[in-house]
Amino acid sequence: MPQQKSDLFTAGNIAKELSVPDSKVKKAIKELGIEPTAKKGVCNYYSKDAVKKIKGTLK
Repeated sequence: MPQQKSDLFTAGNIAKELSVPDSKVKKAIKELGIEPTAKKGVCNYYSKDAVKKIKGTLK
């Protein structure tokens, strides 16, 4: 069963939450090889676990 949309974040939402530029989040996602939890059109959605991994690499 798919997760609720409120539990998923786009790269832009992750950037806002961590107060960093979108480009840094997108670069971290690419470097870590994180796959999106869900996709809708061209938007990729990531889980809270992915946010924790990204936050760890940005610090």
